[in-house]
Amino acid sequence: MPGSNARALEKARTLPADALVLDLEDAVAPDVKVEARAQVLAAVRAGGYGQREIVVRVNALGTPWSRDDLAAAAAAGADAVLLPKVESAETVSAALGALGSAPAVWCMLETPRGILNAPSIAAASPRVSALVMGTSDLTKDLHARARPERLPLLTSLQLCVLAARAAGITALDGVHLDLDDEAGFTAACRQAADFGFDGKTLIHPRQVAIANEVFAPAASDLDWARRVIAAHADAVAHGRGVVVLDGRLIENLHVDDSRRVLALADAIAQRQAG
Repeated sequence: MPGSNARALEKARTLPADALVLDLEDAVAPDVKVEARAQVLAAVRAGGYGQREIVVRVNALGTPWSRDDLAAAAAAGADAVLLPKVESAETVSAALGALGSAPAVWCMLETPRGILNAPSIAAASPRVSALVMGTSDLTKDLHARARPERLPLLTSLQLCVLAARAAGITALDGVHLDLDDEAGFTAACRQAADFGFDGKTLIHPRQVAIANEVFAPAASDLDWARRVIAAHADAVAHGRGVVVLDGRLIENLHVDDSRRVLALADAIAQRQAG
């Protein structure tokens, strides 16, 4: 949500999104960045965003606004700051020095150097809680061609997920810029979910419903997860070392993943109830 747009900041309080990124960087023109910072600071302090995680995207370190952005985000009580164009663990350390003891840090990977350093960035601090793909800038820096199937980005996307999983943090896919391409957006969400991303960053409220549907477990997923857990429990109770369900071998890893799927569904239900 553009930090300079008061109407957008107000509308954000009604969106069924898990997290809201209040933007002070690309969505804000240089001549209104100070005004936007004050507006975001006031909005975060005013609250009213419910259980949504509030994230402030600051301007990149080295710009005239970054230090004041970081201080404002920390003072306002944001849940996290989103650092753009992170290329090394040193960038994270520098930002943490300006932030103090709170909040958490999300890191955008949007350059080749950032992608190649993803493991060290993800492990830079226990306060790093998410890696966020910046696919538009990355495509430009790679001199790649934007393709619906995103073939030029597949290695980068997978490296992001690998780094996030190794560090035990969240991985978020990048934005889809064509608001009229619902089919393409849906396909990109499904591709990201297949890769293991936890969610997708969005640029318009109309994209929220599709993303929520794709990244949430389907009814068939929940049914299978419950059956896997039940079949495994029955096998253990009767001393059977091999579990086969609908012709498929079930191992402990499948039980663990089924529990993760059910826990995700429970978390979504609790969020919706709240």
